[in-house]
Amino acid sequence: MADDLSAQEELHAIRNSIDNIDAAMIYMLAERFHCTKRIGALKARHNLPPADPAREEYQVQRLRKLAGTAHLDPEFAEKYLAFIIREVIRHHETFQRK
Repeated sequence: MADDLSAQEELHAIRNSIDNIDAAMIYMLAERFHCTKRIGALKARHNLPPADPAREEYQVQRLRKLAGTAHLDPEFAEKYLAFIIREVIRHHETFQRK
């Protein structure tokens, strides 16, 4: 019985940590999108294309390397980045239409 209670307390503590990490990730993503929206506005003012394939490839390689160092699947990191890039480009295209 004591072991079950201890396990439940540990489970609760770990889940609290996960909740805190999730909250931090949301705020970090919000800050990242704030920066990329500034880039989108700048690109629109100077008639630059919304996508930058060279930058995207650099970021893919950089995140794959970081993922490996962090013992995270590089494929997952690349998929995560692809999702983020699609959203960033969508924002940039919105600026282009204004």
